[in-house]
Amino acid sequence: MKEIVTIQIGSCGVNLGYKFWEDVCDEHGITPVGTWCGEHQLQLSKINCLFNSGPISNFIPRSILIDTDISSLDACRSTPFGRIFRPDNFIYAEGTDSGAGNNWARGYYTLGPHLLDPAMDLIRREVEACDYLTGFQVVHSIGGGTGGAMSSLILDKLRNEYPKGVVVNYTVTPSAKISDTVVEPYNAVLSFPSLVRNSDLTICLDNEALYDICHKQLRLSQPTYDDLNLLMAKVMSGMSATYRFPARNHLSWSVMRCLAPSPKLHFFVPGFVPLYSRSVQPYVTLTAKELTAQMLSGNVLMASGVGKSPGKYLSAVAMFRGCNVSDLNVNELLCRYETKNSSQFAEWMPYHFMKGIVVTPPRGLRMSATFLANHTASAGIWSRVHERFNKIFKRKAFLHWYTGEGMDEMEFKEASEELMAVVKEYKACESSPPPGWKSPEDNPVFKKVLEEEKMVRTIDIITIEPKYTLLKVFRRSVQCVQILGFDCMGC
Repeated sequence: MKEIVTIQIGSCGVNLGYKFWEDVCDEHGITPVGTWCGEHQLQLSKINCLFNSGPISNFIPRSILIDTDISSLDACRSTPFGRIFRPDNFIYAEGTDSGAGNNWARGYYTLGPHLLDPAMDLIRREVEACDYLTGFQVVHSIGGGTGGAMSSLILDKLRNEYPKGVVVNYTVTPSAKISDTVVEPYNAVLSFPSLVRNSDLTICLDNEALYDICHKQLRLSQPTYDDLNLLMAKVMSGMSATYRFPARNHLSWSVMRCLAPSPKLHFFVPGFVPLYSRSVQPYVTLTAKELTAQMLSGNVLMASGVGKSPGKYLSAVAMFRGCNVSDLNVNELLCRYETKNSSQFAEWMPYHFMKGIVVTPPRGLRMSATFLANHTASAGIWSRVHERFNKIFKRKAFLHWYTGEGMDEMEFKEASEELMAVVKEYKACESSPPPGWKSPEDNPVFKKVLEEEKMVRTIDIITIEPKYTLLKVFRRSVQCVQILGFDCMGC
């Protein structure tokens, strides 16, 4: 069994992570007290991927919740599913009423070091209880003082202690139109170097794009934070589905990591489909073609300015869910899109799409798909953050709050330079590979997947004549092969 440890950091991480656990418990038939009341044993087959088994036939999320302010943790405890979490897995800073106060330096230098050791002790305990650790999923926002600072401290420790574990970050980035505080750009830029060095997959989301999706796709007049968190939770559920349920085409996080063209360029933008308003749903027949069309339209990407921006795809992951999803059909659809829109893909990258197919659909849907795009336009997310950073840094606005906690002004400049270096590298990738680039085929993990895919294996057996069968061959091509000495008759 492959296990995943979840780490929820800061108010945003706690709330978003709670919505994820609520959605996962619904899919697996887990009640708010941790007992199973599901409909099928399939719900329990791989449940230990995310849950620990309790002493009274109950299930406990393998999650650590961290915040410098206790109020968000108390709010989580008071919710219906709050009792499902282990009580001593909540970590907070004692003796403070305001937490980090949106101050990255306070979270990193003052409060963070006191919480780091107890947090790592809990993480080690959860890891030691695993039979086969796959990796960690870290849920946080980098616009606040705790989500960015504490995640930087913890990511450094995770990389040193568990170098083989895959670290996936679900990172809520600041957006210009929807901002809680003026110093968000400071916090985001200071958090960026740790994401570059220590994260394997950084999945970028922002509230501005989520509000647009709620307004334009779901037709919600006044979306709440619960609506936004549910959209992000669906992405998290789709990403972990390949470990939680039987997969016709298993796509591991290790393989997804190989799709990053360089260790620095691992910033993916997610999407989830189907997304239709309640009034439209009765008129839509869900098919793989319908899902693929909406997924690749650019309207469902959860980071502002990426879907319709000029640029090129470096790589993408499509995770389909549903028992009626055909491997053969998905290959054809993705190949057709790539051929028709070849100018949107980097020519030097040999593998643009990787797909996974999980048999079990989400609750309430016949099929769905989760999409991750590593697009050169994702550099625009960080460019906009850097522009806002420069506006306040040039005036030294609010800088004394950071230097008063022990920071040096050079740390701002170094973080800013590292961010812009990644932005420039993304833009350069439109025409040529990054320095030191190696084909994914050179990676042993990816190579193993290729070897398995290159083997001719029956995916969908379609009888054309009693003696002829349609087989699928790697590289998204479909061909008829000679069977039992008879040639194919041009099906």
